[in-house]
Amino acid sequence: MESSSIVYYVSMNPPYFLFGASLVAALAAGKAFEATLRELVQQWAKNRSSRTFLNLRGFSIQIPYLAITISVGVFLSCGLEIFGFPPELAYPVSITLTIFSALFVWRQLGTLLVELERGGSAAMDLDMFDI
Repeated sequence: MESSSIVYYVSMNPPYFLFGASLVAALAAGKAFEATLRELVQQWAKNRSSRTFLNLRGFSIQIPYLAITISVGVFLSCGLEIFGFPPELAYPVSITLTIFSALFVWRQLGTLLVELERGGSAAMDLDMFDI
């Protein structure tokens, strides 16, 4: 009679430091992204130019967003490793989730800004939805 055993992956050195560093990096990049986005919207509010929203394709907003995306991907993969996933599984899972989430959020942000440009701030009035 053969006995089968389950093999578990146990990391000897979970990436706790990288976990914390990526969280701090994501928060810092998020603050930079917020400041840049706020500045673009304020510029648009002053002159109502559609050229301002074209700056969303520029590096001033894409670099912080890319930094957020990378930091969140590393944070997620480190979290998976801390909970026992091997790096060979943690990184592909986190990269896939992060890329699809980042693309979805970027698309939604673009759609929201187009609506803002078309209808002003009234287009973003969430109080009209009685839930």
